[in-house]
Amino acid sequence: MVDFEDIDNPYNINGPNFCPEMYVQKLLKGSSLKQVMDKEADIVRDTQSLHSDMQTLVYENYNKFISATDTVKKMKSDFRVMEDEMEQLAANMEEITKSSQQISSTLQDTRQKFTKLLGVHSLLKRLQFLFKLPAKLSARIKEEQYAQAVQDYLHAQRVLERYGNMASFQGIQKDCEMILGDLKQRLRDQFKNKEASAKDLAKAVDLLLQLSEPADQLCAEFLAHAETRLEEQLGLLENFQEQDLLEFVDMGSKGFLSDLCLVVASYNDMFVNRLTPEMHSSDDFETLATGQLSKFVMERMEKYFALVSSRVEKQQDVGETLILVRALDRFQRRLQAINTLFQHTDFTLTGTNIALKAGRRQCKIHLQALKGHFWEALTRVRQTLAATKVAGQDKDGPSLQELLTSLVLATRVKVKNVLQDLLVFLQPDLMFALKPMFREAFCMDGVREGLVVGFMHHLTATARSFCAPGHHSVPPALLLLLSKMCLDFESTCVKELLSHTDDCFDAGAGSSSAVTAPNELCTNMRAAAQDLLNHYVRMQGLIVSQMLRKSVETRDWLHTIEPRTVRAVMKRVVEDVAAMDAQVGLLYEEGQRAERSSDSSRRTHSMSVSRQFRPNWSTYASSQLDQSAIATNIHKLFSERIEIFSSVGFSKVSILTGIIKIGLKTFIECVRLRTFSRFGLQQIQVDTHYLQLYLWRFVADENLVLFLLDEVLTSTVHRCLDPVLMEPSVMDIICERG
Repeated sequence: MVDFEDIDNPYNINGPNFCPEMYVQKLLKGSSLKQVMDKEADIVRDTQSLHSDMQTLVYENYNKFISATDTVKKMKSDFRVMEDEMEQLAANMEEITKSSQQISSTLQDTRQKFTKLLGVHSLLKRLQFLFKLPAKLSARIKEEQYAQAVQDYLHAQRVLERYGNMASFQGIQKDCEMILGDLKQRLRDQFKNKEASAKDLAKAVDLLLQLSEPADQLCAEFLAHAETRLEEQLGLLENFQEQDLLEFVDMGSKGFLSDLCLVVASYNDMFVNRLTPEMHSSDDFETLATGQLSKFVMERMEKYFALVSSRVEKQQDVGETLILVRALDRFQRRLQAINTLFQHTDFTLTGTNIALKAGRRQCKIHLQALKGHFWEALTRVRQTLAATKVAGQDKDGPSLQELLTSLVLATRVKVKNVLQDLLVFLQPDLMFALKPMFREAFCMDGVREGLVVGFMHHLTATARSFCAPGHHSVPPALLLLLSKMCLDFESTCVKELLSHTDDCFDAGAGSSSAVTAPNELCTNMRAAAQDLLNHYVRMQGLIVSQMLRKSVETRDWLHTIEPRTVRAVMKRVVEDVAAMDAQVGLLYEEGQRAERSSDSSRRTHSMSVSRQFRPNWSTYASSQLDQSAIATNIHKLFSERIEIFSSVGFSKVSILTGIIKIGLKTFIECVRLRTFSRFGLQQIQVDTHYLQLYLWRFVADENLVLFLLDEVLTSTVHRCLDPVLMEPSVMDIICERG
């Protein structure tokens, strides 16, 4: 088959290089007879189709050519008609011009006369208006049509001023001036009319300005009248201080603020925004008018703000926080109106300051409530402790742990409730709450530092106050409980409450003021807990000391009988220390103890200064006792010094160690002031051995008890006239029997 796609191919019947001979030869060689005949039929059909298309194209173009020829002929005919009509129109216009010139020349004299008559008629009408002006003005004033009267006068004012020196016009001018004087007085009387609205005043001022009255004088008179009305509104607000706060704010907004806005708007329209040529004669009139208005508004707003602040404070004393916040928001929104009209001062800043002041005062009120709540809870705890003896789980009342849990939990819940109540100040729909100035000062200074941190400081101060010298009747258990409370706050509550405050109030975020760190409060809490615990140890040590001191001072040691039993006071000391141990164990953990020797509970020999060098007092002569005393004193020089009143640790054994140290130290000092016989020495020996048998289990290091009891016995030996010790076996029998 022939390739018709290649244009340059000589076999392409549609190409420019088509060769019929080559095409026919190619077709005859490569095609059958039937294919040749079919190809011939196709070519015939294509030829006929092309011929038919050519005829159609010729016919169509011929019709278009004939139509175009007819159109050109018609246009030539139309142009000839238009040319004839234009020539006819030019001829008509020339004739009209000639006729007009003839008419103008004919009516020239008549027109001049007519113009002159019109001028005379206009002058007569003006003269007629002037002659009727006084009567007309009087009638207008009588009918209270003041605006129309002013317009009539202004219409004739130029003529009167121009011809006022003529005798015929002087009478009219005088009559008009008298009538205008009465009109001005009537307009000024509007200022004194309490029932006159701001719209009436504005009209009166506008008419007076049109009559060329001094603008500065009108400013002063307008503001004086407005002051009377606004002062009445402020007086009403002052008399309604006991009304509901929301109603009070609405009353101030609809009454005072609405009237003040109307006064400012009218003043601006009449004196500031509408400067007439007469006003322009004074270069500083605008400054003067603005200054008078500014002073007037500021004085009224200061009184209004003072009334609102006073009413807000009364609401805070008796009302709910939510009502207070809603009233402050409504008050803040009402200030936008006066801000729009009076742009010299942003009154919303003062409104925000009032809201901030109310927020801070609310924080102080809540702080006082927290202090009162804590003191009441503390009083209940104190009464409970005074009514029952808390030792272990008392059947008649709650334990120390229960009292502590109740006190801490009640305090935490109360603080969180107070914070929740203050969150209403930060509701997103409150206008003043969106101000960064308010949020930072309220959240940081008011809530976090003023309320939460302030309450933490109050807790530590209140707890420390029980350590003051004047509090002699404080139950020791209360000191113990308060010390544990401070420790609990130091470990969890301080950070928890501060974190809760920071999360709820965004306190501390981007603040420029100093922020109290949680570690600082924790340090204060721990220091307060330490002070309370030290004071508890001293008080309990004093109780033990008093028993031991009285037992030494009230006995005649020179004439005492041979000991047959342990004195009752020693048993009482052991019982009281055991009760203290049980009491402390309710709140504090055991603590670490030093390793003790296996024979701690079965010591049968006499106490001595040192466990390594234990002299046998019963076999020594007086010279030997002196040598032993010297050796004991030398050993003390190289022994570790015992701090009697040192701070104790937060554990049971440390606390009991401190108490026992104070008691035994008192025992030592009392013994050193007495003189003993042989039996007195042996009684002290029995008592110290009894104490040693039971007190070691309460202390952190039994060597401490041994050392102090050695000191008691050694001091007794030194103060004894006949230092002979009891046999250990007899002493054991007496202590076991006791």
